[in-house]
Amino acid sequence: MKIAIAQQNYHIGNFEANEAKILAAIAEAKVEKADLIIFSELAVCGYPPRDFLEFPDFIRRCHEVIEHIQAHSMGIAVVVGAPSVNPMVEGKDLFNSAYFIANGEILHVAHKALLPTYDIFDEYRYFEPAKEFETFYYKGKRIALTICEDIWNVGNENPLYTISPMDELIKQDPDVMINLSASPFHHHHAKERIHTLKANANRYKVPIFYTNCVGAQTELIFDGGSLVVDAEANVMDELPYFEETMRYYYLNEHNQPIPLATWGSGEQTKDKTDLLHRALLVGIKDYFGKLGFKKAILGLSGGVDSALVIALAAQALGSQNVRAVLMPSQFSSDHSIDDAVQLAQNLGCPYDIVPIQPMYESYLQNLEPLFEGKPFDVTEENIQARIRATILMALSNKFGYILLNTSNKSEAAVGYGTLYGDMCGGLSVIGDLYKTEVYDLCRYLNREQKIIPDNILTKAPSAELRPNQKDSDSLPEYHELDQVLFQYIENRQGPKELIAMGFDPKLVARTLKLVNTNEYKRHQTPPILRLSAKAFGVGRRMPIVGKYLS
Repeated sequence: MKIAIAQQNYHIGNFEANEAKILAAIAEAKVEKADLIIFSELAVCGYPPRDFLEFPDFIRRCHEVIEHIQAHSMGIAVVVGAPSVNPMVEGKDLFNSAYFIANGEILHVAHKALLPTYDIFDEYRYFEPAKEFETFYYKGKRIALTICEDIWNVGNENPLYTISPMDELIKQDPDVMINLSASPFHHHHAKERIHTLKANANRYKVPIFYTNCVGAQTELIFDGGSLVVDAEANVMDELPYFEETMRYYYLNEHNQPIPLATWGSGEQTKDKTDLLHRALLVGIKDYFGKLGFKKAILGLSGGVDSALVIALAAQALGSQNVRAVLMPSQFSSDHSIDDAVQLAQNLGCPYDIVPIQPMYESYLQNLEPLFEGKPFDVTEENIQARIRATILMALSNKFGYILLNTSNKSEAAVGYGTLYGDMCGGLSVIGDLYKTEVYDLCRYLNREQKIIPDNILTKAPSAELRPNQKDSDSLPEYHELDQVLFQYIENRQGPKELIAMGFDPKLVARTLKLVNTNEYKRHQTPPILRLSAKAFGVGRRMPIVGKYLS
């Protein structure tokens, strides 16, 4: 049996574009004389459709696409993901399903059994879990059809679910397992994915064809990395990350999957910084492309965060489509202005210099009667940040730019940012990168050509909102802060565990209090491109009003 894997980038709710992409791949697979082509989970509508699933018309249009696929399935079998209606009155109205279509007919429909409700997932809100498990024959092969999470309960020391669907399907002696996935990226997920598939192959002794999608859907990024694993748990092929592609394999009479080209070299390299770089480019490009926007604007301060964001945006959108605005105040150093100008010129991005001192002094003059002679404090600092945001949003409105937010995860975690000021934006590009990771990625961008000036990478970080200000005046040093934040946010380690790990008790108490008391700020930030296993946003649901650790 000749099998094709279609690793594609879908657009949620864009049925015309998704259908055209699917049908084009079917046509190509027919030319290549494939017997079977596999698409990813909920490919018809895009993943995750969320509350669109509550609209009957949305489901109707999904079914229309399935009907069109049926009409194009003569001479080939198609496996594709789409929602299906639950005929039972009891339970949820929909299933998350995989359709097996051949010669104009739906021959089999498998429903997803394990519905994740952790982190960014909320599938049990919409779908009824499968309770029956059946394999089926096609061209002499008995096939076990599964969907994403259905295979992730294997190989874990602490299984999340009480069942594994393949434990039931394997009783019917399948020759091959097919898995349709929409598995979001984080920087060590590719290793976890391979571990999971190998664990399944070792447990069930069948080859696995695993198809994942690529592209970004708002904050979620999908890296592809579709896999073919043989029954001995050898990785026969891992498809490229962040690329749409088609590949072909032959499943021989011994049920051994054989790549039919020069690929099939096994696993891809998994350098963390390279993956982060590629993920961010996809995240920016798809956010703009799928929303129909072309141009971005941001404030360029001469600091490392805005330097990284403009460099990434220039790569993703084209330097001519990224406008930098330098907004120096009386507290800005000459080298910061020079560094920002040099960076914009290195990238070829248009830039403007708009001094804010006159506007700032006008604010202070008008507020002086209300402030009653109170001394300079964070209030005056925040006024500067909000003036800059007003300028950026004015240019955004006037010229149709999308404002890119430049806050990093360390700052967002401890509330080191100004609401309606530097926390504004349509998209937070690096809000899931700790400050130390920001530096790593900047150095990575400079590996072949010096794009970001050295001074930006070597000077002490500063918001430059008061004389001689440094971030370390208000925060612990980032190399210490980031370690505590990582253990608390990603690994959910509480204060006792952190202190037992050797962190200074005062540092732990200070850091955790900052994180928890600034939850209200994070609820008002733009969507953050998800790069880690625990990003701020939809995957981290903390109460704003809470007492824990405070």
